[in-house]
Amino acid sequence: MSLNDEIKRRRTFAIISHPDAGKTTLTEKFLLYGGALQLAGNVKVRKQQRASASDWMDLEKKRGISVSSTVLQFEYGGCYVNLLDTPGHKDFSEDTYRVLTAVDAAVMVVDAGKGIETQTRKLFEVCRQRGVPIFTFMNKLDRPAKNPLDLIDELESVLGIAATPINWPLGNGQQFKGVFDRLEKQAHFFEKVPGGSYRAPVSIMGIEDDEVKAQLDPTVFESVSEELAMLDEAGHPFDKEQILAGELTPVFFGSASNNFGVELLLKGFLQFSPPPQSQTTLDCGELDPASEDFSAFIFKIQANMDPRHRDRIAFMRICSGKFERDMTVHHSRTGKKVRLSSSHKLFGQDRETLDEAYAGDILGIVGHDEFGIGDTLSTNPKLQFRDLPRFTPECFSYIHGGGAAQFKRFRSGLDQLLQEGVVQSLQIHGSQQRIPLLAAVGPLQFEVVQYRMETEYNAETRMEPAPFSAMRWVQGEKSVDELAAEISLPTGVRIAEDIKGYAVFLFPEEWAIRYFQDNNPSIKLIELPPDVVENFGSELTG
Repeated sequence: MSLNDEIKRRRTFAIISHPDAGKTTLTEKFLLYGGALQLAGNVKVRKQQRASASDWMDLEKKRGISVSSTVLQFEYGGCYVNLLDTPGHKDFSEDTYRVLTAVDAAVMVVDAGKGIETQTRKLFEVCRQRGVPIFTFMNKLDRPAKNPLDLIDELESVLGIAATPINWPLGNGQQFKGVFDRLEKQAHFFEKVPGGSYRAPVSIMGIEDDEVKAQLDPTVFESVSEELAMLDEAGHPFDKEQILAGELTPVFFGSASNNFGVELLLKGFLQFSPPPQSQTTLDCGELDPASEDFSAFIFKIQANMDPRHRDRIAFMRICSGKFERDMTVHHSRTGKKVRLSSSHKLFGQDRETLDEAYAGDILGIVGHDEFGIGDTLSTNPKLQFRDLPRFTPECFSYIHGGGAAQFKRFRSGLDQLLQEGVVQSLQIHGSQQRIPLLAAVGPLQFEVVQYRMETEYNAETRMEPAPFSAMRWVQGEKSVDELAAEISLPTGVRIAEDIKGYAVFLFPEEWAIRYFQDNNPSIKLIELPPDVVENFGSELTG
């Protein structure tokens, strides 16, 4: 198969949602129908069932939530699928945002009983800003749900995007029996299976068949017929070009827990979603995925995925060309050449050696401590992708170790977790105690750090809330010492240094930022590090 053919069959996408909308359950059902899992395990009630493939971390299993994005790869219908399950909770939104820089499309899961929720809106806006096509799955139709026409109206009015239902629910709650495929004009009736552990048997027939009327309550059949007629007359028509442009979202209905409509969603997504798209570089313009130059960028680092080796794995999105194990590439940030020998195909926590990969694929590289978030790797030294945007921390906490006997484990574990780039470490100027000050987008990140320090590194920790709620970097080249010497700090405001040596100010409240700025007009405060601002200018988000 040619390079172009291999690239065209790639599909790389993320699943996003508000917490508890059923995102991780849908992820597992994609794997079930894709043949990557023989038995789907319920995310929260595991017992004798197979554990969730995407929620592999101990804390995720304990809490029943996703706290880290996960890569899962499988083949289905002639396509090679790179699926990224993302955290839904807002405290982990930075991880989700980085994932969205590495995909070509997204599946947005909506709880049909609740409609569009806060985090759904935020994640949708990120996709819109990046021009990422969005496919919508209205989930949990097996429970009492909003009227499907109201859900479509809410989708369009709240998110401001046109919607075209690809299928339509046959019933609601306990009366939910299946879906009607509007493109193929076929009704799909499903049978429940114990725990949703294997594929749901399905019967397919025309909407006018007597069997359809026999299976549906007369009022349900009448309601569905009226709704379908209304959609045909006044709904947005299907338009693949609008879908690829991110202007129209195809809508699918179903129940991930019961496997109703999951395969239709998977088939529809693979049919209508884009293959790998061109990527923007800093100096070389748009880069075609079929370019002979191999290129990739690192969007995630995960420490301690294999506790036996205490290793770290760098997740990279291949943007162009073909990857071959043991190839030598240029590392943009250091300017050095590196050999990519320990390359892996990923499936949650599991991995296997991978010899070849193509544009669109997500690849794991082990054993390079010099790699960082946003780094470019390429056979062309002139190629460089923009650094990945970061979120401004809003939560701060001191982390204390368990004593001198555990210091080595404490320091080693914390250093590895900080390399993931989700939690930042700051050093307050003039502080006599070298206690690390952690900064993060949300407080749950501190819980994750503390839990992982104790379970993965056997290092006891204690978190002490810090009296700050806002942080700003300083634009310019003045050092922390220079700034501290020339500025009289207001009460509660401290100056610190981040891990790259940039000066930052820490404020107890938002109003203190305005007060500080009014009294120090020569100091320009910015919400993100100077190097990120330089790369992104006015395009910064988050």
